[in-house]
Amino acid sequence: MITLPEAFEQEMKQLLGEEEYEAYRKTFDEAVHRGLRVNNGKISTEEFLRRTDIPLKKVPWIPNGFYYDEESCNPAKDADYYAGLYYLQEPSAMTPASRLPIEPDDRVLDLCAAPGGKATELGSRIGEGGMLLANDISNSRAKALLRNLEIQGVGRLLVTSEDPEKLVTLYPAFFDKILLDAPCSGEGMFRKESSMLRYYSENGPEHYVPIQKKLIEQAYQMLAEGGELLYSTCTFSVKENEEVIAGLLDAHPDMEVQEITPGYEGFAPGVSVNGRDLSRCVHIFPQRMEGEGHFVALLKKQGESREQPSRLLETTKKLPKEAEEFLAGVRMDWKNGSFALVKDQLYFLPEGVCAAKGLRYLRTGLSLGTVKKNRFEPSQALAAYLKKEEYVSCLAIPKGDDRVMRYLKGETLSFSEEECQGKKGWVLVCLDDFPLGWGKINNGTLKNKYYAGWRMV
Repeated sequence: MITLPEAFEQEMKQLLGEEEYEAYRKTFDEAVHRGLRVNNGKISTEEFLRRTDIPLKKVPWIPNGFYYDEESCNPAKDADYYAGLYYLQEPSAMTPASRLPIEPDDRVLDLCAAPGGKATELGSRIGEGGMLLANDISNSRAKALLRNLEIQGVGRLLVTSEDPEKLVTLYPAFFDKILLDAPCSGEGMFRKESSMLRYYSENGPEHYVPIQKKLIEQAYQMLAEGGELLYSTCTFSVKENEEVIAGLLDAHPDMEVQEITPGYEGFAPGVSVNGRDLSRCVHIFPQRMEGEGHFVALLKKQGESREQPSRLLETTKKLPKEAEEFLAGVRMDWKNGSFALVKDQLYFLPEGVCAAKGLRYLRTGLSLGTVKKNRFEPSQALAAYLKKEEYVSCLAIPKGDDRVMRYLKGETLSFSEEECQGKKGWVLVCLDDFPLGWGKINNGTLKNKYYAGWRMV
């Protein structure tokens, strides 16, 4: 059996008691649980279950979450994955985003968002008047975050790679909902990734507590009055969890811990700290639920107002001619927003997506494409964002047709005259009714425009 740090064992025995600690210890002999979460921004859970051939079992506390057996299938190689119909995510890690109650017009911040498991779920629930700002201080991790958000078809978004302190200066008391999945010692991942034990020996809870306290204070500063903040970690440590929450409550009496709803029988209540009742917080333990370790706390700020960012990014209503001609075939209401042209890259910022000046953006709104001399190249992000009926010329390939995988690998494809139906030029290539990417067709030959960085290898 795996050897655990002695200090960690003692703290877990104190948290769980001797008997339940032994049950926890036995989980190290059990298989790790793998999960996928259906992207309800593109497809209903019911429709997905009708079309998929992946053997699945329901994650009981996640409405759109399922277990799969990695020995019997590889969901990362399924065409539906490339169509953004689901996201691969550890089951317990699905909990935080599922318990942040988003309303249609909410301004939402995911403060430490990479690689995007929680941000993609938040983005799927943003309404037509809302926005998601997904940030990660690491530029390389933020690039992976952006890719995952765009594959999942999230368009009402801003992606930044900034120190949260800078966000505080530009977005004070601005966001209706904030998710802070804080960096942590990763005790809850020991079972899944034994390499976490080495990192733990180098940086245990004491290393992360100051970081967590600083981040939650910054999140508080950006939370609008009446807004809700969900704090989560993948660790068991009371120092990193309940004590961080208690510290925020001591500093800000206008914050109150909320009930996590809907509840689940496997959820374990938080423990009291210095006489403060934190039982509304939730621990997830692998001996009680089929998932790894996690902690979740939902807090609400009193009041009912929110601020506007002080400096907004410059936008325009005017389009370059080449882009205007292409976008005329896209059935979207371009009047409900504005455009931003950064060098040769064109973006659309829907109304309500507030991009402040002075930040390092990886994405501002929806990437539309590249403006070139006498032509316009639509982006992969635009293809992933659109629905099949929103582009004037589509070419659907049925799931199971070998041309689906060949398209995803970047190959040139051939289509019959009956399939083409006279189509010429740009087409939105779809997997059944779900867009995959772009192509240019002429006389039955499709020149593949699927983005090289997303291709199947």
